[in-house]
Amino acid sequence: MSPTRPAAPFLDAIQRSILVFDGAMGSLLYERGVFVTQNFEQLNVARPELVKKVHADYLAAGANVIETNTFGANRFRLERYGLVDEVRRFNLAGARIAREVAGDDAYVAGSIGPTGLVPGVAARHDLTAASATFAEQAGALAEGGADLLVLETFRHLDEIKLAIEAAREAAPGLPILASMTFDTNGAVADGSEPERVAQTLRDWGISLLGVNCGDGPQLSLAMAERMAAAGLPLCVQPNAGLPRTVDGRLLYMATPEYFDVFARRMIQAGATMIGGCCGTTPEHVRWMAKSARMLRGAAARDDAWPAARPRITIDTPAGLEPTPLAERSPLAAKIAAGKFVVSVEVNPAPGLDPEGALSAAKMLIDSGVDVVNVADGPRATARMTNLAFCSLLLQRYGIEPILHVCGRDRNLIGQMAHLLGAHAIGIKNLVVITGDPPKVGDYPEATAVYDLDSIGLLHMASTMNRGLDPAGKPIPGGKTSFLLATGMEPGAPDLDKEIARLERKRAAGADIIMTQPVFHQDLLEKVLRRIEHLKMPVLVGVLPLVSHKNAEFLHNEVPGMQIPEEIRERMRKVPAGPEARKEGVRIAREMLFAVRDRVQGAYLMPPLGKYELALEVLDGLKAS
Repeated sequence: MSPTRPAAPFLDAIQRSILVFDGAMGSLLYERGVFVTQNFEQLNVARPELVKKVHADYLAAGANVIETNTFGANRFRLERYGLVDEVRRFNLAGARIAREVAGDDAYVAGSIGPTGLVPGVAARHDLTAASATFAEQAGALAEGGADLLVLETFRHLDEIKLAIEAAREAAPGLPILASMTFDTNGAVADGSEPERVAQTLRDWGISLLGVNCGDGPQLSLAMAERMAAAGLPLCVQPNAGLPRTVDGRLLYMATPEYFDVFARRMIQAGATMIGGCCGTTPEHVRWMAKSARMLRGAAARDDAWPAARPRITIDTPAGLEPTPLAERSPLAAKIAAGKFVVSVEVNPAPGLDPEGALSAAKMLIDSGVDVVNVADGPRATARMTNLAFCSLLLQRYGIEPILHVCGRDRNLIGQMAHLLGAHAIGIKNLVVITGDPPKVGDYPEATAVYDLDSIGLLHMASTMNRGLDPAGKPIPGGKTSFLLATGMEPGAPDLDKEIARLERKRAAGADIIMTQPVFHQDLLEKVLRRIEHLKMPVLVGVLPLVSHKNAEFLHNEVPGMQIPEEIRERMRKVPAGPEARKEGVRIAREMLFAVRDRVQGAYLMPPLGKYELALEVLDGLKAS
């Protein structure tokens, strides 16, 4: 009887979703009482129930892919235990155990590790034997039910080439994931750096590329970012840091919560497969799986997984039909009707007194501005919570606000509570951003949370718009009806990456775009052409400059802000003071009036609380 396998082929699945691999096998067996002097692969036949339990625990934690307990089941490593003739037996048993546990709920990856030979000094007959043992492993793993082969923790390109060729010949039907380990200098044994390693492996025809083991998540992330340029599906499986000896036991110190943060960073760096290596446990996998669930919805297609496999389904529950855009808020109604809208940013000053900002907001609305938006701790500074300020706007003057929501300061539970509270008091417009890290603000020692970045937050809010919480459970009382705006940096150094991220935001539920300030019409026109396919209304960011010094500061010290040299030169040529402010308004008006027919609105950011400058920029805009 042939082993049961998932219905979706592995290479198809990774094109549609983020897959979570399991964690360590050897270090977990050690924690569970297996002596390090024992051969772990022998447990596949001597104590199969122990191996099954490890697989089952990872599966229950949320792993979509479990690796066989066969990493060292080659003749060179088994020879140390007098088990040189057991290569086929241990590999076949390991694959069958994993397949039995996974069933059709997860994929099985056949693990093949290095032999320990150093190709440059190994005898020819040893290299021939290495090729033969790799082939024997690959054939047995395929026979036992593996969906793919993982060649992992290799440090020598010459050795992994032997393994690739042998595996391809012995198991031609299985995709190969080639995963390398780098030293602290960011190189493999022959000195090759990640870019060359990735290119070399791609040229050898592998299907999947990976980095695993090493000194921990930081190094693995850095290597993965540099390998991503090869364009192959990328797998990242770091150690849980470096081990320490505590009371005679080797313990790995990187916590599951720490892995949660790095899982999100790995996914954002382009990884489509994440998992753990030495020292990671089912709890590490549980936290990584949580991040994958939050982020995979942004890119997942509804047909990514067969309905018969509920354990690893990536389909977001259907929930309720979202409220039509035009019915979500007055601002949403204007946007749905194609009207040009104007938003001006108003933030309370630090301290207890909001009166100045409240009066400014009323003055702007009375002057024809459609809506005011309130930032969420901009530049990582502490001031009155924007939720409280927006509540005052509603209560005092009936002003419709846009609430900025950033991922920096609240964990997942806090974000959920924040959004439910905002909706309950009538705040229906959100700008969802990741947020500046604390180190750029007044309190660099503060701890950033970042349970969710902007994509994860958008996915959560759009899921709430269908009446479901982040776990897919119905929200008591119905659904939210948020208008979801997202940010974009037209002047981003890597525009391709910025647009790719914007596409993910759109898939996660963003309705409209509010850009960072733009100072040049040609740049905005270029960006608008590049994002036409998204069919998203755009509110262009406008920030009137007040001086040459202001322009230089924004250009050189504020992330995402690019001010062309010719604009900075214009500001340099006028004296500081009223003349400089007039020139800044003139520059802003030139750009905005030139593109008003190409965008849905304007997002004004008055500098230093000079709200009158916003009205000067807008003068005559809607009437013309």
